[in-house]
Amino acid sequence: MSEMPANDAARPESRDFLRTRIETDIRTGKYGGRVATRFPPEPNGYLHIGHAKSICLNFGVAEEYGGTCNLRYDDTNPDTATQEYVDSMQADIRWLGFDWEDRLYFASDYFEQFYDWAEQLVRDGRAYVDSSSEEEIRELRGTVTEPGRPGPYRDRTPEENLDLLRRMKAGEFPNGSHVLRAKIDLAHPNMVMRDPLLLRIRHSSHYRRGDEWCLYPMYDYAHCLEDAIENITHSFCTLEFRNNREIYDWVLDAVGIERPRTEQTEFARLELDYTVLSKRKLIRLVNEGHVAGWDDPRMPTIAGIRRRGVTPEAVRALCDMVGVADVNSRIDMAKFDFAIRDDLNWRSPRRLAVLDPLKVVITDYPENKVEWIDAPSYPRDVDKEGSRRMPFSRELWVERSDFMEDPPRKFHRFAPGSEVRLRHAYVVRCDEVVKDSETGKVMELRCSHDPETMGANPSDGRKVRGTVHWVSAPHALPSEVRLYDRLFAVPDPEANLEDGQDFTVNLNPDSLVVVNPAFVEPSLADDPPGTRYQFERQGYFISDPVDSTPGSLVFNRTVTLRDSWAKIAARGRG
Repeated sequence: MSEMPANDAARPESRDFLRTRIETDIRTGKYGGRVATRFPPEPNGYLHIGHAKSICLNFGVAEEYGGTCNLRYDDTNPDTATQEYVDSMQADIRWLGFDWEDRLYFASDYFEQFYDWAEQLVRDGRAYVDSSSEEEIRELRGTVTEPGRPGPYRDRTPEENLDLLRRMKAGEFPNGSHVLRAKIDLAHPNMVMRDPLLLRIRHSSHYRRGDEWCLYPMYDYAHCLEDAIENITHSFCTLEFRNNREIYDWVLDAVGIERPRTEQTEFARLELDYTVLSKRKLIRLVNEGHVAGWDDPRMPTIAGIRRRGVTPEAVRALCDMVGVADVNSRIDMAKFDFAIRDDLNWRSPRRLAVLDPLKVVITDYPENKVEWIDAPSYPRDVDKEGSRRMPFSRELWVERSDFMEDPPRKFHRFAPGSEVRLRHAYVVRCDEVVKDSETGKVMELRCSHDPETMGANPSDGRKVRGTVHWVSAPHALPSEVRLYDRLFAVPDPEANLEDGQDFTVNLNPDSLVVVNPAFVEPSLADDPPGTRYQFERQGYFISDPVDSTPGSLVFNRTVTLRDSWAKIAARGRG
């Protein structure tokens, strides 16, 4: 019997049924103590947050149990697989903190082996060439309540089938003219087992194999054989493949893969509120121009999440928080937001930014004077040090929402005759409100300051309750700020649709609000793109890794400081 890894003594009790199974297999020596997993994406789009769970699971358990995890591309569809998707997936996996080392594999490298096994199945009478149309095959397969019926080609002899299969491989026939099917049971209660398709003809150029191949395997045929070829011990799939487990085992039995061998186990995929994770739907969002591309920060793709400013640590924390289950459920977006805030709180330096500027003039402050304030970059509850120098001058920008001409009782910000503290600076009093003579819009606040209150409370003991953020108007950097929010306005975009509607009807029209110009403090001028911040009282932001340049700053909002959507939902329930 195999021993558990040396570090297992310190391992906590299994957190889920997948790890329990692995530990049982190790204890019983089922695979000689080996743990070998794989992450097998189809390169037909960009990876999304749902894939992140599978990545963390497969690579994570391999690390935990001293095993290996392969990266394998199921590139069996020449019409959709591209090198762009292959490259993007590798970048995403590395960004999440995982590496496959030298274990990079492609299903397209196994085409010859797949074909050899197909000939074996034909010779053994376990597969046949069906020349029926797609519609005929579907009709003859039956329903969940009615058995299927044999078509006119099911009883071809092995010799006939072998001849046709070889001619299919040679490219003699057009697309759709023939398929290779397993010969199992047309009355099987599991419809997946009713003579499933194994190989089909596709005269399309493959991004790796070019035009040398025209006979492509179906998922149910290729996937299990790939696992067997690579000596995978634990094949983890999402729950929609539970019915496919039976054909997985049938194929391995039929080609003679001996036990103990790879076994499939299913787990619940990650479904997140306020988004869609179907690649088909994500492609529509991109192609129809609802988003700016695969890396649009509103997209649930890993590329989009990364550009939005989310860290890999936050994504991995979400996956740990969700855990591994055997029942599908939708995850509240608030959980992801919590993981993001929890991570960014300690790593993000604090900076000041004004998104809806209102001019403040301190009338009793010298016109040409500039004071440089040494402001801390982190609050007291974050165990980090650092500061930056902020200029203070006669003219400032503050948030328009920090002023009310006729405020309610608990409004502790700018109002006629009231005092506020400017963050890191003086206490000032609003003495005069300047309005546009035609529109009545407030254009400027004229204030006076208490020169004894730089970093100190008023000497006479009076209380100043409100603190507002600001930036020095002559020194502030004009910037574009992109306020990203949830892509859809409802938790489940595909629920409760009326006839003729699809999920796009639920797109959130306010998922992107562009503020230009906003003003940020000058300390941000030389920071590289991709730098993260907390803009105090605003939220967490990142300088856009693509569009931001030293002369044209662009900031993306990663997440708000509080869950405003929870309040919206609560109002709706009320």
